[in-house]
Amino acid sequence: MNEVTIRVPATTANLGPGYDCLGVALQLYNYVSVARAGSAEAHAMAGAAAGEFFATSGVAPFPFSWRIAGDVPPSRGLGSSVTVRLGLLHGLNALSDGALDAGRLFEICARLEGHPDNAAPAAFGGFTVARAGAETLRCEVSETLRFVLLIPDFEISTPAARAVLPGKLDRLGAVESCGNACRITAAFFERRYDLLRGSFADHLHQPYREHLIPFLSKVIAAGEFAGALAGFLSGSGSTICCLTLSNPEAVGKAMLEASGQAGARIVIASADNGGAQPVAP
Repeated sequence: MNEVTIRVPATTANLGPGYDCLGVALQLYNYVSVARAGSAEAHAMAGAAAGEFFATSGVAPFPFSWRIAGDVPPSRGLGSSVTVRLGLLHGLNALSDGALDAGRLFEICARLEGHPDNAAPAAFGGFTVARAGAETLRCEVSETLRFVLLIPDFEISTPAARAVLPGKLDRLGAVESCGNACRITAAFFERRYDLLRGSFADHLHQPYREHLIPFLSKVIAAGEFAGALAGFLSGSGSTICCLTLSNPEAVGKAMLEASGQAGARIVIASADNGGAQPVAP
């Protein structure tokens, strides 16, 4: 095999109170093609992923080229960096006769990301619960649950979004967040999506990031008023996600109107249950 293309799903992570732990893969994709020979342009993220792959697998480094295409926008809280890292890792692995299993590739990606919440659903698909040093738990997500994404026309870098977080948290707020994260997890594993309503209050990160996305609360409230179960900031933003079992178009319209953002757009997606995988080039 001289060339392979890997399809990697977008991801929405945190899901409100599940900070750095919870995530869902979406049917919105980037495609990373990796070929033997040639030379890749200098790219810090790709170079680090390749270096980790060769060091971990013991495969002798070989020259390669790569390219990416697809629909996952960068720096919008939809796991675009994971699509690069995981796509390249899977591509190099395929060109190396599968030297590493999917679990090891995920571990490398999560280590490079610094947190596993996006890497886990992108690697394995579905809804995932992940933390460093522990086995990832996952379940499939029904097609009936729709993810309505308001994608603004501006980027937010993850380091900038993390920089605004406080060093200490209020105990009662942390307890409420913990309880909600547990309830969200149970609802997904039981496929009791009705239990998601009222379960996304978060005191860990969203209140501190709202000044970066000042229309966050208005958009979530508008989506819920239009019939959504709940809403939350996707990853570190700027995308806002609402979950609904019905009328996703109406939910999206309400979210867009509430945002007041002329350059924003709505994408309606279902969950991806397959994770990263090779496709025909």
